[in-house]
Amino acid sequence: MGKKKPSVPESAMLLENGCPHLSSIPVNTDSVGTEGVPQHPVIDTHTHLVSTFGAYRSKYPDGQFMTVHDFVRGYFRPSGRVSNSGFVTDLVDVYCEAPVMKQWKEVADSALTEEQRMKDWGGVQYHFVIGVHPHEARHYNDEVENEIADAALHSRCVGMGEMGLDYHYDNSPREVQREVLKRQLAVAVALNKPLTIHTREADEDILQILKENVPVDHRIHIHCFTDTPELAKALLEHFPNLYIGITGVITFATNLNTRQAISNMISSAISSGASLTATPSPLRILLETDAPYMVPGNLSVQSLGLKAGSRLPFSHSGMIPWTAHFVAEVATEAAGGAASWTAEEVLRIATENARTMYGL
Repeated sequence: MGKKKPSVPESAMLLENGCPHLSSIPVNTDSVGTEGVPQHPVIDTHTHLVSTFGAYRSKYPDGQFMTVHDFVRGYFRPSGRVSNSGFVTDLVDVYCEAPVMKQWKEVADSALTEEQRMKDWGGVQYHFVIGVHPHEARHYNDEVENEIADAALHSRCVGMGEMGLDYHYDNSPREVQREVLKRQLAVAVALNKPLTIHTREADEDILQILKENVPVDHRIHIHCFTDTPELAKALLEHFPNLYIGITGVITFATNLNTRQAISNMISSAISSGASLTATPSPLRILLETDAPYMVPGNLSVQSLGLKAGSRLPFSHSGMIPWTAHFVAEVATEAAGGAASWTAEEVLRIATENARTMYGL
């Protein structure tokens, strides 16, 4: 038997000491919608909140947070939050199951009014997208399509997805994946809903299907990009309102594609003579977690007071500043002295992009 990993206390998951890559500047507010601007705003553009809360309760059955709302307030709006913490302003929750997970409406309805979002969510602005993941494509039917189309009309729904193609696992037949993707794209385009796209090892087909079925100016989020830099380049060139989603997987030693896609954005801007500090930024990225998966590899367990070999049991939106720091390092290296970025600047750029992408 392998050696058992050291246990991780719940207090470590709260990241109570903040992020060492963010400056400690006094925070003007502890709630969204009042005077003052959060110093280090974080928008998680792709999280599976119900699953993350489930992972939390599974790991910490005696944990202090008993509901999704308790979890959000406790993890993202703690009363003792230090000033170098990321300040989670918005969550984009993702429902992509077939049959459709019924919890979406209960959760979304609890965030209908600003009063509810202040009381139940601690001021975090809750949004969601809904669709059917390519793994689930074999379960797609007219009933599912009608359900997600109806859900897309909810006032907290900001997009449709995640939908797409996954030729790595092939959990659904490829021809079924392609047909279901086209059907969902037709619904989303008809409703003018932004798209959250999953693609893995399907470069040629995803590019062709998107080009043939989506208007060139449509807003598109390529979620958790890990495919070839050539695909990223082709998508960015064809769709001017497309953004590349960056999760903690960019920090993994085995993932060079995502880093190269970031580097190419910078080198392309330099080649074209564009300003690297312009607004909008040449960094056409969105920051996301895909929580509860993919804890950033640069979040050192030792910095949390844990023993070497400890493994954090799930990711959450408060970890995004570590991903931002890694992106900043990659972009700065790619600029070769022409410009530099900090984690704070990457957070700001990603926040602006997220508001443009999803209309937050």
